Amino acid sequence: MNEISVTNDIIPVGKFKAGLALYLRELHKNQNALIITQNGKPAGVLISPEEFDELRYTQRFVKSVTEGLNDAEKGNVMSEVDARKLLKLPARQ
Repeated sequence: MNEISVTNDIIPVGKFKAGLALYLRELHKNQNALIITQNGKPAGVLISPEEFDELRYTQRFVKSVTEGLNDAEKGNVMSEVDARKLLKLPARQ
């Protein structure tokens, strides 16, 4: 995602509704988020489906790493031998 341009990427909801098709085309072309305001305040953010997928993937990855680190700190770990058995991998020589 590119830097947000205050001039181009923040628009009132009325302007967004009037030019919806144009803004959707530009969203894919420019890969910029679009901040939609209502009564002068941010009301929503529109991003491309690709950007949404990337954000969700990143969120799940960070959550998984955090959970793993928390488990390790609590001593909730598994030996390599037990992990290989669980995964049905051959033992190391």
